[in-house]
Amino acid sequence: MTQQGKKDRWALDPGVLVSGSLQDNLRDTGKEPERAQEHCLPAFAGGQHFFEYLLVVSLKKKSAGADYEPTITYQFPKRENLLRGQQEEEERLLGAIPLFCFPDGNEWAPLTEYPRETFSFVLTNVDGSRKIGYCRRLLPAGRGPRLPKVYCIISCLGCFGLFSKILDEVEKRHQISLAVIYPFMQGLREAAFPAPGKTVTLKSFIPDSGTEFISLTRPLDSHLEHVDFSSLLRCLRFEQILQIFASAVLERRIIFLAEGLSTLSQCIHAAAALLYPFSWAHTYIPVVPESLLDTVCCPTPFMVGVQTRFQQQVMDSPMEEVLLVNLCEGTFLMSVGDEKDILPPKLQDDILDSLGQGTNEPQTSEQLNEHVSGPFVQFFVKTVGHYASYIKREANGQGHFQERAFCKALTSKANRRFVKKFVKTQLFSLFIQEAEKSRNPPAGYFQQKILEYEDQKKQKKSREKTVK
Repeated sequence: MTQQGKKDRWALDPGVLVSGSLQDNLRDTGKEPERAQEHCLPAFAGGQHFFEYLLVVSLKKKSAGADYEPTITYQFPKRENLLRGQQEEEERLLGAIPLFCFPDGNEWAPLTEYPRETFSFVLTNVDGSRKIGYCRRLLPAGRGPRLPKVYCIISCLGCFGLFSKILDEVEKRHQISLAVIYPFMQGLREAAFPAPGKTVTLKSFIPDSGTEFISLTRPLDSHLEHVDFSSLLRCLRFEQILQIFASAVLERRIIFLAEGLSTLSQCIHAAAALLYPFSWAHTYIPVVPESLLDTVCCPTPFMVGVQTRFQQQVMDSPMEEVLLVNLCEGTFLMSVGDEKDILPPKLQDDILDSLGQGTNEPQTSEQLNEHVSGPFVQFFVKTVGHYASYIKREANGQGHFQERAFCKALTSKANRRFVKKFVKTQLFSLFIQEAEKSRNPPAGYFQQKILEYEDQKKQKKSREKTVK
């Protein structure tokens, strides 16, 4: 198999799309897609290994011409005694990664200054398995012009804040020597990934500094541990975020523009996270490499990030209807035109009112995430939170969703009109397929909010009866 072919299985085949589910490919095969958990990133209870690889990706000059090509120059661990199938799978994975560490083309020149960037990508294999790449791109230590390099940690675990801290430690050690990274990463590899709210402490020795103890803590609320809403809020107004959410709910095509890899990565993850408890099941590329810009011509739903240097190329592409968001300017360059009319007006107002409360008060990252995510979760509680009551079960426990009765149960005409469209999406279909298989609703954050809402409604009815 050629090197290009090895890349294709992980990144470039039309049906094996970066950080997307396999919907487009499955339409042709007729197979039922697997449920994508938590915005395409599975929820982990803890106990798994932190990572699979630590890689250093550097720019190497091509044999012909002045262009540079990203190449893996360091790999930990080096796997030995792999079976043939495992070795081929590793080669495919490692062959795809450099492109996403340097998605902005190969026309580079040595630099004396370069702002460090932290970003991420997700690769989806043909079998649905996912690998997340956590990247730190910066100039290595030294004097004079030099080329940036990328530290990339490959893991199947979604926890961006925690891996950013790990990259801080890797970067600190790499300034001394590659050899100093090994014991730290070995200790991390031997440690178990902590459960939500728990901490793992690593002991690490650094020359001239002595022994350090590094604490890595997972957020207690694990459904938001892979996201940071601060970048999205800096770039866009609440009303614009609501329109992006509305477009995503109906599974439309959305393109984000920004020059910074960190901004693109954080904003697109944040936009997709607003869909919780549902998961974006289509093409999803936080930073589209230059060689994959044709993605914006796809007729199927997608959510992608493109650097502004490629803006004209995107604008000149033969695209279907699309929402094109300029994060640097805080504007929509293209839109369908009905984004403000997709969601029920009363529920739109509820979201905007909740988002506007307490925005000037200082908040931790976790508090900010909860403040932004909460109103959107509440939107789904009010519109589809009654889903479990409309799953009719057979004696063997298999459920069948009663779609018509479910929609009729909504007393608000505006809510019913919206839900009739929403139940036809892959977002809802994948969610309800899982619910049909399970005898009881999952005891997660969404179910907790449903129970709280139902309890509030009962209390309100009780007070109204007392008044009468």
